[in-house]
Amino acid sequence: MEIEILEEKADSLRFILRDSSPAFANALRRGMLADVPVMAIEDVIFLENTSVMYDEILAHRLGLVPLKTDLETYVPREECDCKSDLGCAKCTVSFVLEAEAVDQTITVYSGDLKAATEIVPTADRIPIVKLAPGQKVKLEAYARLGRGSEHAKWQAASVAAYRYMPKVMLNAENLSNPEDVIRCCPTRVYASDSTRKIFIKNELDCILCNACVEQAVPSDQKKGPPIEVEGDDTTFLFNIESTGALPPKRILREAGSILTKKAQAMTALVEAEQKEQVS
Repeated sequence: MEIEILEEKADSLRFILRDSSPAFANALRRGMLADVPVMAIEDVIFLENTSVMYDEILAHRLGLVPLKTDLETYVPREECDCKSDLGCAKCTVSFVLEAEAVDQTITVYSGDLKAATEIVPTADRIPIVKLAPGQKVKLEAYARLGRGSEHAKWQAASVAAYRYMPKVMLNAENLSNPEDVIRCCPTRVYASDSTRKIFIKNELDCILCNACVEQAVPSDQKKGPPIEVEGDDTTFLFNIESTGALPPKRILREAGSILTKKAQAMTALVEAEQKEQVS
């Protein structure tokens, strides 16, 4: 297999996966959504809450705040040596939140969560609760590593999607209505030059809707179809959008590493069963 990066930003990644299969592409997509561990708040201890929001709802909102994650420093709680339900410094991060509205209504934001480590919310302006004058919130929150298969708040990627690589074959000499074809394409795959001759401008933007195929009128039936569009089931266009907990390229690497470990575990299991059958 081969990966070609098309576009990389701080919170998104677009790449091509070549020489693969739909099964592997979908396993990679599911791994990025369900298996890559990230930090999220799990336990909240309320010392005081006089807001209009119930403790349970406020705790739920805190859990959905994405947190920057350090996979080198922290381990999942079930793998930690402490074997404690409360966790330790190797598997748990603590936060403190204390806010009070005195004279006017205020909004409590994710940036008001204070931690002694570098594990902080990915954005400071995520609203948590509004406090009217005289209302107060004081709490302690504890975050741990988890996976999206357990709860959506532990999803490293908000989007992980792929589609077949489009292959557009254009026989411009046999197309009698190029203007109609250019106009009907929703993603502007086609364009025309100064002589009004149609050409393929953005093949990767094709979504395989076949609108151009249906619109195309051949000038000569004997020369074959003027446009053919198909998807390559060995090459895939991926789009990843991160929640901010991990860089998108790190999400891709972690998902690949997890798939490798699962494959090795499955291979070892099959080999063990075969040895038992022989013996």
